[in-house]
Amino acid sequence: MCTIILLHRPHHPWPLIIAANRDEMSGRPWRPPARHWPDRPEVVAGLDDLAGGTWLGVNEAGVVAAVLNRQGTLGPASGKRSRGELPLEALDHADAAEAAAALEHLDGRAYRAFNMIVADDRDAFWLRGTGAARVEVRRMPVGLSMLTARELNDPADPRIARFLPLFRGAEEPDPDSGDWHAWQALLAISDGEDGALTFQRADGFGTVCATLLAVPAVDRPDTAPVLLFAAGKPGAAPFQPIPW
Repeated sequence: MCTIILLHRPHHPWPLIIAANRDEMSGRPWRPPARHWPDRPEVVAGLDDLAGGTWLGVNEAGVVAAVLNRQGTLGPASGKRSRGELPLEALDHADAAEAAAALEHLDGRAYRAFNMIVADDRDAFWLRGTGAARVEVRRMPVGLSMLTARELNDPADPRIARFLPLFRGAEEPDPDSGDWHAWQALLAISDGEDGALTFQRADGFGTVCATLLAVPAVDRPDTAPVLLFAAGKPGAAPFQPIPW
């Protein structure tokens, strides 16, 4: 299961900071974040070569969108659209609230179950698709939240139960100085599959890459988002800046 950690703090110089580990079958091809879509030149995101969508991206308006599978729904299903389309749909909008409202009106039955984050410097939303017609949209609380394959900040999830307190107690990243050390160390913990953020199973499923992302406040127009990417398991693969 993938993991997203989101620090939402309106009115801060860096109101949105995200960390994400992507868990996937090792043989599924993908490409690191870039401007992969000629019809969406404002979008920087990773590319899933198999289905053409993405798992996480950001646009030039500072909207961030990411999608995760819900529990028991790994991989495609016959007759269902790719969940990787959903972040791209969100990133067509210049405002997170508008994006969330648009996705709320999609037919959730067209996709396998998903969790999704849509956020910008003002708002953050959790979108919950359970396979029912209606996609649920819930506003995320201010502060630090964590999402995997279950519910937002779900204490029944061993990963959230272990790591949510650790992230809340860790030193917050400082994008201005480039200091992400505390979050990078937590993302790399790999001591056991269920309770770790980085793992590799015998069947080939595991952590394939990781992202660190910071979105500046709207009153800092000369400051670009910070996007760091590890093209492998964090701790083994270094985080490198993605050109903006």
